[in-house]
Amino acid sequence: MKPMERLGVGIGWRPEIADAVERLPGLDWVEVVAENICPGHLPESLVRLRERGVRVVPHGVSLGIGGADRPDPAKLAALGERAVALGAPLVTEHIAFVRTSSPALEAGHLLPVPRTRDALDVLCENVRIAQDALPVPLALENIAALISWPDEELTEGQFLTELVERTGVRLLIDVANLHTNRVNRGEDPAAVLDAIPLEALAYVHVAGGVEKGGVWHDTHAHPVPRVVLDLLAGLRSRVDPPGVLLERDDDFPPEAELAAELTAIRTVLEAPGAEGFRESEEEAGAGAGAGFDVLRRRPGTPASPSEPDVAEAVRTRVGLGQAALLSALVAGTPVPEGFDRRRVRVQARALAAKRADVVAKVAPELREILGGGEPYREAFLAYAKGRPMTGGYRRDALDFAEHLLIRDLPADPAARRRLTAWWRERAGVRPPGRVVRWARTLVGRAA
Repeated sequence: MKPMERLGVGIGWRPEIADAVERLPGLDWVEVVAENICPGHLPESLVRLRERGVRVVPHGVSLGIGGADRPDPAKLAALGERAVALGAPLVTEHIAFVRTSSPALEAGHLLPVPRTRDALDVLCENVRIAQDALPVPLALENIAALISWPDEELTEGQFLTELVERTGVRLLIDVANLHTNRVNRGEDPAAVLDAIPLEALAYVHVAGGVEKGGVWHDTHAHPVPRVVLDLLAGLRSRVDPPGVLLERDDDFPPEAELAAELTAIRTVLEAPGAEGFRESEEEAGAGAGAGFDVLRRRPGTPASPSEPDVAEAVRTRVGLGQAALLSALVAGTPVPEGFDRRRVRVQARALAAKRADVVAKVAPELREILGGGEPYREAFLAYAKGRPMTGGYRRDALDFAEHLLIRDLPADPAARRRLTAWWRERAGVRPPGRVVRWARTLVGRAA
């Protein structure tokens, strides 16, 4: 596998800090959440960055390539369109599942796949499908997790190594996620770094989090702690990473603090004695993009001639396990045997809280209509206990409003009229009448 082209030091581009990002000194590249941009109407800030020669990489969060189902062709096409629109050298996603099809449930979050032979077979086939569909190479990120699957057959290092060997996919290593999994799942980050093929490294993520009650929450809303920078130093002692990126998604600090965190990252990368493995100029290849072509398989060509298709029975087994866990997390069904029940409850609360936060961003009018942040949050969390998300956050906002209207809420008539108007304008239909609400209530009681 040829080495990647160098990206340098970058930051996650977000609309809230777009102006600050443009002013950051020495910025080499940015990463953008793929689902948050429209290929035909790129934000002006991204256009200006590209005109300056700053590379832009789309980072997907909704593909669910570790799920039991084959990747959605429409989602793959959308990811590819964004790569082309941005002139990106590659696209990235996560080794995770985010939904199930039977029953139809959405996590709204990245959930870990079981490190079993069945799950690895499914993941490898899904990766090959994605590689055939995408116009640029794909790299996959290790995720942070609160929970572990019972009866796993492989370590994280073994799982990632075999994934690379069977598919040729690149790795996006998030050192903050390595720390999260050390706290939450007892995994040794050094053992992971020692086991994985670092020649497959595309780039590195660095981010902050916070520990509460013995659980590390990968918030992307706190400063990068020293322990994560130490892990970056440990990775740097093994390999010279092609790129390192600072992630920040919420509670954005002043511009000077962002610049200081990037400086801290550069200091780690440039520290004496952290030479790591460095290819020669000849090995690295001259010219931009030299390291990518080797990973571009021709459509329809398997990564290995001996790689068989995954049997549907294998996908079914993986799907049943993922559905049982996701249902426990978002629909209140019993926790599957072997899982840590306390950790599942913590994860369930975190998923509901994230739903509330994202819906509030997607539909900020709801908080105002319901009288502020606390009344909104209380009402949404009560709704989320019995109503799992099935169609994305915008649909969730509409379903939440309909849920309230069916129950003649909010109690204030003026607020209820405003909510009715809001729902009608976005749903395109009249809200359910009293007879429909009465019938739905009876059905709910019967269930």
